[in-house]
Amino acid sequence: MVSALQKRWLLGMAVSLLSMLSTAFAWSEKLDASQSSVAITFKQMDVPITAYFKRFSSQLNFNAAHPELSQLEFDIDMTSLNLPAPELNGEVLKKEWFNSAAFPKAQFKASQIKRINAAQLEVSGKLTLKGRTQVLTFRVLQKQEAQRLVFEGSIPLKRLSFQIGEGEWKDTSMVADEVIVKFKIVTTPINGAQ
Repeated sequence: MVSALQKRWLLGMAVSLLSMLSTAFAWSEKLDASQSSVAITFKQMDVPITAYFKRFSSQLNFNAAHPELSQLEFDIDMTSLNLPAPELNGEVLKKEWFNSAAFPKAQFKASQIKRINAAQLEVSGKLTLKGRTQVLTFRVLQKQEAQRLVFEGSIPLKRLSFQIGEGEWKDTSMVADEVIVKFKIVTTPINGAQ
């Protein structure tokens, strides 16, 4: 017969084992900026324009077995946008657009990550941009290439919801309200851990 003390010990061991198993597939990820990209596409007078952010960073602790235990924070340096017309790079930093002097970065912080299928995740969280915060939910394609994890997706945003384009630039016949953020995030495990 098993004593109460032995039962508690066995229960403690089982909890410890389950905890170890749930984290066995979790690891901290380091962003590989050279292989990653964050771009925005918008329409100016009905002509699509794509521009890329040159600087961004992430903190990701990804749990492949239990994505709901994962943590994600992603920052974009708003001063690093590179437009096809370089003379406009300084223009978008002004108060009417990004107001990067007051709001130098955009930040997304995930509150929930869940598995949809073997290749897809659904991510929910808060995007703070130009001092305004909105809750977003979007799909992410996830795959593993050797030791690298690759996350890809796109997020439709309304620029006016974040007061991007103030004054005369609120006119959506000049610059459309919809902006598509497209990302490819490539990571490698920190310290080679997996």
